[in-house]
Amino acid sequence: MTEITSSAQNAEDGAAKTPAHEAVYQKLRAQILFGELAPGQAVTIQGLTAALGVGMTPVREAIRRLISDGALVFQGNRRVSVPLLRASDVKELIFARKTIECELVRLATTQVSDADIAELERIDTALDQAISAGDVPGYLAQNYSFHTALYSRAAAPILTDLADRLWLRFGPSLRVVCGRFGTQSFPDRHKDILEALRRRDPEMAALAMERDVCQGMDQVSMGLDPDN
Repeated sequence: MTEITSSAQNAEDGAAKTPAHEAVYQKLRAQILFGELAPGQAVTIQGLTAALGVGMTPVREAIRRLISDGALVFQGNRRVSVPLLRASDVKELIFARKTIECELVRLATTQVSDADIAELERIDTALDQAISAGDVPGYLAQNYSFHTALYSRAAAPILTDLADRLWLRFGPSLRVVCGRFGTQSFPDRHKDILEALRRRDPEMAALAMERDVCQGMDQVSMGLDPDN
């Protein structure tokens, strides 16, 4: 009986283990999202393989997916890089983010529970602490957590996925701006969003999100290379 139970447990553990290509994808995705790989910084497939301590195949698969996501561009000679944002890219991102993320917050406002709001308040407090401490990685992580936690309450998986892909496009540049001007340059509208959630007012929440998006993207624009 013990042997059967042990075999079943091993099978369950194996099924639950994250495939190598998925683990590599998530690791590289986080490095891009939070600016550990800077815009324009070229890296080789071989270099990533060595840095991550994995085989060539999962790295290639992860890179293929990230290129499809728009988070990486192929440079040739087995090199890839995070794309540099242009002013025209920022205009498109503002339009897309306002359209998608404002709708997500409208939907979420009608469905959030008091416990959901309390969790968002906890994340926002951690975000404020990161801003006060000048903790750039902490700021970026908590800001992303606030938005993704909020959007997950919208019960709109297609829009949520689209929003998440957009964050891969401007996240690296956000890190650059924080590095240049500090976390204090990024006041947010999360308090306004939270107040709208407490009132269960979708339009108030959408307006606060629109202002949050525009304010953040204006800061991203400040950090762009004028030659792009």
